[in-house]
Amino acid sequence: MSPNLPPDPPAGRPPAISPLPPGLRTLDDVLLQHARSRPQALAMRFEGRDVSYGKLARRTARAAARLWHEWGVRPGDRVAWLGLNHPDQITLLFALARIGALLVPLNFRLASAEWQAVLADCTPRCVLHDAAWAQAAMALAQAAGLPAHAIDTLIATPSPGDAPVHATPESPALLVYTSGTTGRPKGAVHTQANLLANMVAASEAQVLTAADQVLTVLPLFHVGGLCIQTLPALYVGAAVLLHARFDAGATLDAINRDRPTLTLQVPATMKALIEHPAWDATDLSGLRAVWAGSSTLPAALVDAFLARGVPLCNVYGATETGPFSIALTPAHAASHAGACGWPARGVEVRLADARDGVGELWLRAPNVVRHYWPDQPAVDPEGWFHSGDLARQAADGSYTVVGRAKDMVISGGENIYPAEIEHLLASHPLVADCAVLGLPDAQWGEKLVAVVVFKHQNATNPSSNGQETLSNWEFVLSEFLGGRIARYKLPRRWVCVDALPRTALGKVQKAVLARQLGPDAAA
Repeated sequence: MSPNLPPDPPAGRPPAISPLPPGLRTLDDVLLQHARSRPQALAMRFEGRDVSYGKLARRTARAAARLWHEWGVRPGDRVAWLGLNHPDQITLLFALARIGALLVPLNFRLASAEWQAVLADCTPRCVLHDAAWAQAAMALAQAAGLPAHAIDTLIATPSPGDAPVHATPESPALLVYTSGTTGRPKGAVHTQANLLANMVAASEAQVLTAADQVLTVLPLFHVGGLCIQTLPALYVGAAVLLHARFDAGATLDAINRDRPTLTLQVPATMKALIEHPAWDATDLSGLRAVWAGSSTLPAALVDAFLARGVPLCNVYGATETGPFSIALTPAHAASHAGACGWPARGVEVRLADARDGVGELWLRAPNVVRHYWPDQPAVDPEGWFHSGDLARQAADGSYTVVGRAKDMVISGGENIYPAEIEHLLASHPLVADCAVLGLPDAQWGEKLVAVVVFKHQNATNPSSNGQETLSNWEFVLSEFLGGRIARYKLPRRWVCVDALPRTALGKVQKAVLARQLGPDAAA
């Protein structure tokens, strides 16, 4: 084994997650420790305004008092949030955690009916919102018979007395709804112990320290934007440079001007960054790594960042797992491109029902939720979370995700993993987006179908002479794949579309796509 690789995990249960420092058992403990020891240190910067750790603690105390005394929030209550990224979304999380209540961040990309379904499921005490989403939030709250409050009123005036502290490690603190690619979204219930365990695992894997500046541009309504870097940064006392939402130009400008040491992106935002006109002129030298929240990363993205001297690292996880579960660190970003890495400290991984080296990823760890709202189990009786993702493990112990179990195609008796083909297609210069799926076939059982979105309207004419037909671009892409994968993995049908159906978090809705195509749809 290479001396640069992590050791193989020991047999049985891996080492327990590093114990929290003495006295750190709740989110409140973390905040108060920094407020006492480093009150002037920068906690967050947002739209030119700085919030120190001392100020964050004072805002949290004031917010908790208002929630308790004036808005009637009690332990176990839920409070919904609808808005763009905002520093007082973090204040709200800490304030609710202090009194033992839960934050329910709403995905602002959902439709009104989807928000209503979430509120009907979790029955919050009230809805808080920012200015951008005020009208939608007030209409939503009115329909649900709930009060709505602007986030600016959370600490606008003093409240009588302090809020009592009801926080414990097992107090539920965050209720995050899954993206619902396979059915109705479910609310994953994260306790304070779950969140703290995730902070420890994430901060260790990323070697976060108080000297770091983390640039957060992904939405905080998702555990990726909130829990991979933002909360771990606050856990270690680092600074969070918070943007209301992702904008490629603003992100590159912040990297150039503010020189963050770390940032978290996803493939879609990374693609937007490297295709932006300012990409080549942006000074990336302040970044020691860019991390990605993705099962796998297209090679073209990895190469683009490596070419600029920045390792592109990866985190595998799910809403239910914290999400920090398996990580590919900077030392292995180049040598293990496409892999998701090794289990984070304290995370156990099992490949269940493995065949030909591929099995379903099962995860067990202190950061994995135990149940969905209100009381549906999220893990099996032994504590394993069944991810639904298929992966293989290399001899050095690293894992690579090959696709979703439900996406695997069996054609002519061969198992085919669409993600492998999608990543290759995505690297072709003509292709803007793509999806590969299986449809029923009388001869093969299933046939592989490639659905392609081209970068330009005339991309179906590869030589740009205006004479090519559908079969020409089909031939070009088939030839491109043919030298890279086995023949049985080549799509048997090609479809060109203007856009792929996606969830609010950007995941391709293959079930919707299959219905749109149908077995007899024109190719």
